[in-house]
Amino acid sequence: MPNFWDEPQKAGAIMQELETLKNERVAFDTLKQSLEDIEELIQMEHDEASEKAITEELAHLGEQLHTWEWQTLMSGDYDTSGAVLTLRSGAGGVDAQDWTEMLLRMYLRYAERKGFRTQILEESRGTEAGIKSITFECAGIYAYGFLKYEAGIHRLVRLSPFNANSLRQTSFASLEVMPLLPPDDTSIEIKDDEIRIDTFRSSGAGGQSVNKTESAIRITHLPSGIVVTCQTERSQLQNRESAMKLLRSKLLQEKLIAQAKERAELRGEYKSAEWGNQIRSYVLHPYNLVKDHRTNTETADTGKVLDGNLDTFIESELRYFA
Repeated sequence: MPNFWDEPQKAGAIMQELETLKNERVAFDTLKQSLEDIEELIQMEHDEASEKAITEELAHLGEQLHTWEWQTLMSGDYDTSGAVLTLRSGAGGVDAQDWTEMLLRMYLRYAERKGFRTQILEESRGTEAGIKSITFECAGIYAYGFLKYEAGIHRLVRLSPFNANSLRQTSFASLEVMPLLPPDDTSIEIKDDEIRIDTFRSSGAGGQSVNKTESAIRITHLPSGIVVTCQTERSQLQNRESAMKLLRSKLLQEKLIAQAKERAELRGEYKSAEWGNQIRSYVLHPYNLVKDHRTNTETADTGKVLDGNLDTFIESELRYFA
């Protein structure tokens, strides 16, 4: 393909996916060979020391097989895609905005552990602290498959650092997770006459950080009323590309939600998503506990979870919804 690198962004995404698939194949072949080797060892005569080594190796292989097993639970149409995540602060004032920033760090740390690339597309910071809303891209194979069931309301209970009397405060934040469509995907088509594009100056910290050109982009999808913005890049063209990427993801998510609602209504089990229906609670006072209210998975190691160790919760979600 002589023109492969004419579109660097598209080519880079393909190369990253190819590298991930290669690594998966190498891991699979290594695991298969290890299983064959351990089978041969078991059939041979061995002493107490070799029995101990075999037992340890079997435990290690069991962990690897366990990881492969729950990855097979991701069989949705877009599970291998990247993801676009939007966090929004809810009830709780400044504490909720601070909680939103804590969740952002948690998911960025999770993405780092999984080897996903992240890029902030849109951000609105709180005037005192924290984040009102933020949208970021999480690029990597299976990113959407891993994260799709994290969508919903996340509730925090703690002693407020923003209250002079250190009273206990309950805060809420919502997470929206959308598939990240590749550049060549044609499942969502957007016609030029269906969108309105406005430009404005990006907000900044002031001084030399002020952007003196109208590089920020706001795109309104007229048929649906969906509005997306992007102002993280200095280039208007780059912001437009990111905004269109976000719009396509939002339109696809609307389509998937409508399809899921229709299927659920046919089964007689559809329930609207109300603000009080939190999917997970994070309690830091008067005790430590993170509990998923759908799967009943819980842990007292709140620090580990908030540092991005979400595998236990995500695996239980995948099994629950499968």
